[in-house]
Amino acid sequence: MRQLLKKSDFLRRIYYRFQLRRADGQDDAGTMVAELGSMGPKTFVEFGFDPTEFNCIGLAKDPGWRGLLIDSSFRKVGDVRRLFHSGIKAEQAFLTLDNLNIVRDAFPKIGVLSIDVDGNDYWFLKALIDVRPTLIAVEYNASFGIEPITVPYDPAFDRDAKHPRSWYHGASLTALAKLCATYGYGLAAVSDGGANALFTREGNLDPIEAWKPNTLRLRYSGVSHEEQWESLRHMPFEKV
Repeated sequence: MRQLLKKSDFLRRIYYRFQLRRADGQDDAGTMVAELGSMGPKTFVEFGFDPTEFNCIGLAKDPGWRGLLIDSSFRKVGDVRRLFHSGIKAEQAFLTLDNLNIVRDAFPKIGVLSIDVDGNDYWFLKALIDVRPTLIAVEYNASFGIEPITVPYDPAFDRDAKHPRSWYHGASLTALAKLCATYGYGLAAVSDGGANALFTREGNLDPIEAWKPNTLRLRYSGVSHEEQWESLRHMPFEKV
């Protein structure tokens, strides 16, 4: 069994190396992160990732950058450690508000902070925004519409256990924009797929006008944005 698992790991990583030749993050977010993050320190921290699909993937492939990737999956962390250059570290951890020092202590100055955990995204950003990254990339939940709302903090958050379609997680775009504005960041871009928001000190987009539906969710579920919200509106939210 051990040999079989090792062979499986080997074949999976061969496939990942092939994928990395063309991988550019989730929708066009990777391209925008590379462009908007280029003005600051060449360091990044991203948590919540797939080995060939994460916002900072373009930075991770650049030997001039150093980065830390964090995920609770042992397999994902092991794969990343073998796929990228030595300046890219990976740590296995299930993050809560009690162990975010792993992020704070990663680098003296963080250039790009990217958050995509499908759960406590708003609360993690609120706790970490005072590290003052050059660029903030964070997933927003388009199914929540344009009201400034987030899921309540839950240290054991599991989106699959919260909602039958796993649509209850994270925060709306306006909630994230309101938080970022408090610390001098404005909305600079929204990814084409309606999943990721990017904030800089120069950003000046109106989050209501910039909002986009999540195209992947629409495509794979066949459920309209309005119907998505109808299945969620009874859930507990915090207005921020």
